[in-house]
Amino acid sequence: QVHLVESGGGLVQAGGSLRLSCAASGLTFNTYAMGWFRQAPGKEREFVGVISGIGASTSYAASVKGRCTISRDNAKNTVFLGMNNLKPEDTAVYYCAAGTYSYYSKSYDYWGQGTQVTVSS
Repeated sequence: QVHLVESGGGLVQAGGSLRLSCAASGLTFNTYAMGWFRQAPGKEREFVGVISGIGASTSYAASVKGRCTISRDNAKNTVFLGMNNLKPEDTAVYYCAAGTYSYYSKSYDYWGQGTQVTVSS
């Protein structure tokens, strides 16, 4: 059974930083691209970024490019989302997902339960 567990969310002031983690189990981790998505209240889930299975490629949404960095440690089955210069509009539940390298949520087979990030102004 596949499990993805996010952690590292919390309350941070605008301009601050956070590093989210997603620990995976039950899958051959390095064969999956790992994506990060977020969903704000009243809005649809949106793509944040993705990293390829071996970590050679990353892509980011325009809204976070330059402020976010995705990395992975395949030895520890963990993917990370580092976020800098956070803005109130970054407030959302952040999800990690395992699947095919894509901007689209339908390309991902497995999802975590999410971790809340709240950015105060």
